[in-house]
Amino acid sequence: MDTGLAGKRVLVTGAGGGIGGAIVKAFADEGAKVAIHYRSSAQRAEALADETGGIALQADLTVESEVESLFSGAIEKLGGLEICVANAGAWPSADEPIWEMSYERWRDTVTANLDSVFLTCRAFLKHVATTGEGNIVMVASTAGLMGEAGHADYAASKGAIASGLLSSLKNEIVRIAPNGRVNVVCPGWTKTDMTRDVLADPEFPKRITRTMALRKLGEATDVASTIVALASDHISGHVTGQVVTVAGGMEGRVLHDA
Repeated sequence: MDTGLAGKRVLVTGAGGGIGGAIVKAFADEGAKVAIHYRSSAQRAEALADETGGIALQADLTVESEVESLFSGAIEKLGGLEICVANAGAWPSADEPIWEMSYERWRDTVTANLDSVFLTCRAFLKHVATTGEGNIVMVASTAGLMGEAGHADYAASKGAIASGLLSSLKNEIVRIAPNGRVNVVCPGWTKTDMTRDVLADPEFPKRITRTMALRKLGEATDVASTIVALASDHISGHVTGQVVTVAGGMEGRVLHDA
């Protein structure tokens, strides 16, 4: 199927990670021109840019001025932007119930996952206001829908993206772009650099997949292909304000015997 993404200009945040890199490659495979954002993974982002013909741009998404510079740089180098994928985020690996969690960790996680998405979407929508077209795909998590014990900070920040922020932005974008769309993808447990350590325990995947109809971990490409489909006006032109889980049918209950 023709996605209609050839020649579209896309910014992907957090593109130095596993899911982000897969998103960049998926858009490039469709002929899109991609701005590859990274914070600290310069070598990986530059290699990805060489591989896909994209451009690598550095920014700390929690710093307002750097986000504005990121978008102005991407718009200048690509000639504009039609699609923004707000993928960047952080998952603290330490299991800390909220009565043991420091305020510093809470603030750091919320800033990394929610403030960064606010600044990203705001900068993109400023550009959309001048062009009259564009759409956003934000990456949240199943933790934001079902909660995650020991990671209330992460779950709360991702839940905000998949609820109030999504519902508001899908109504606001049409004020400046009549066909503008905003959607969210919520990955479940996915094999990436971020989850490598916790998934290294061979018993852990067995436990977590007990709640999944498809008893397997996701791949970064599973998430990337769903994002490409949502970003495509040909495939998803009448889809907005939706939360799509990419989690093998995960539920909040055990579906399989041990």
